[in-house]
Amino acid sequence: MNHALILPILLPLITGAGQLLFYQAPFPLQRLLGFASTAWLVLLGIWCLLVAGGGEHLIYHAGDWPAPFGIVLVLDRLSAVMLALTAVLGLCCLIYASGGTDQRGAHFHALFQFQLAGLNGAFLTGDLFNLFVFFEILLIASYALLLHGGGRARSRAGLHYVIINLAGSALFLIALGTLYGLTGTLNMADLALRVAEAPPEDAPLLAAASLILLVVFGIKAAILPLLFWLPRAYSAASAPVAALFAIMTKVGIYAILRVFLLVFALGESPIAATAWGWLWPLALLTLALGGVGVLGSDSLRTLTAYLVILSVGTLLATISLVTPAALGAALFYLIHSTVMAAVFFLLADLLGQQREEGYDRFSATGPIGHRWELGTLFFIAGIAMAGLPPFGGFVSKAWILQASAADPRGLWLWGVLLASALLVIIATSRTGSSWFWRPGDMARPYPLRPGLLTLVAIMVGLNGALAAFGEPVMGYLELTAEQLLDPHAYIDAVLPDARAAGQEVSP
Repeated sequence: MNHALILPILLPLITGAGQLLFYQAPFPLQRLLGFASTAWLVLLGIWCLLVAGGGEHLIYHAGDWPAPFGIVLVLDRLSAVMLALTAVLGLCCLIYASGGTDQRGAHFHALFQFQLAGLNGAFLTGDLFNLFVFFEILLIASYALLLHGGGRARSRAGLHYVIINLAGSALFLIALGTLYGLTGTLNMADLALRVAEAPPEDAPLLAAASLILLVVFGIKAAILPLLFWLPRAYSAASAPVAALFAIMTKVGIYAILRVFLLVFALGESPIAATAWGWLWPLALLTLALGGVGVLGSDSLRTLTAYLVILSVGTLLATISLVTPAALGAALFYLIHSTVMAAVFFLLADLLGQQREEGYDRFSATGPIGHRWELGTLFFIAGIAMAGLPPFGGFVSKAWILQASAADPRGLWLWGVLLASALLVIIATSRTGSSWFWRPGDMARPYPLRPGLLTLVAIMVGLNGALAAFGEPVMGYLELTAEQLLDPHAYIDAVLPDARAAGQEVSP
């Protein structure tokens, strides 16, 4: 069973390599291989949720080298949630892409698998250097996926995306070099112990390295002022690629949670406290900017990109409270916002295919084919995205408001969160009324693929199921939050001999 932990990384890597070698194989075969691999990842994600649900950390030592000397993979509740979410989202995006988007360029399916491998590796790795490696794998694949299909808009957006992420990678290496020079290790469990025991003269450099990492993860998560690459890049990508990219910002949020609640959270004066101090105001500003961007968007894809930014601000502001209830609520909202952002990117493509001009732009007001089917789906999706009952967004936001009520900063979060929700309602209502609240359909509507429409409807249904099964999901996520706030359990699992060696530190 222990060896199964490497399969979420190994399976898409092997599948992608095979698809790359035999890229001239017929597209049905490429699709079949990709579908089989991604469906297996869904089963592995469910297995991970069940295994991690008991509260134990599952450890895999690559090459049987013990930590902290060898590569180690660690499965806990948080990584299990992220693996399952990535697999489900990846399967939905791959099915949608198989409707014809995958044929617009070479190597789509191989790149898609490499992207999944990078994401899964980032969620499982137990050391910072391999976090950097998996970041690079998923970023390189995302560069090519963003350009899939060609075009000037994608090339320009891709250039900005590549430059900002290359700068982030350079900063990542600087931070890693600083930490390794001061501590002699990059294993996260070992690093937590060494940072807590570091002499006072090393504290300024360790704090500087932590803030550099916050900048790096902030670039990945798209937090103000490091977010201006996202709207252009996400709105230029093809629909299934943009939908998959909905999980990309969550990788940065995952890294912030993992690193700052583990590596820099121990000792009498935790270095993480400085990061939380910076994160709170930046998250609120990101949340506010996302709401304004939603209201000022000129297309549904751009609106969705700003919805991603809004979700990042909401998540980071909630996480900054650093309480079990707040962390659990943030994780619930993470699942909801990721799925619904993907839904809106796919829905924008379905709507764009039914318009004679303007694609998904709001300025074009021509008739839309299959107005009733698409209008009904857009109405339901808009309710879910805005956080109205009975969908997961309402449950998650109610939980966030409840978790922040006792905190003195909660008043700020309440005000900004509710104001941004109002802006989302206004923006989606304006869009829906201008597109669908008019008599008549197109004289000759374009063919609407029932399979793709059904897929998007199922994804909206998943959000409804998230609310319907909210109680057990909330219970699992509350336990996940408690596990995150207990770094000693992680350290004891990875370095079982650390306490025996006298390396125990106070939280």
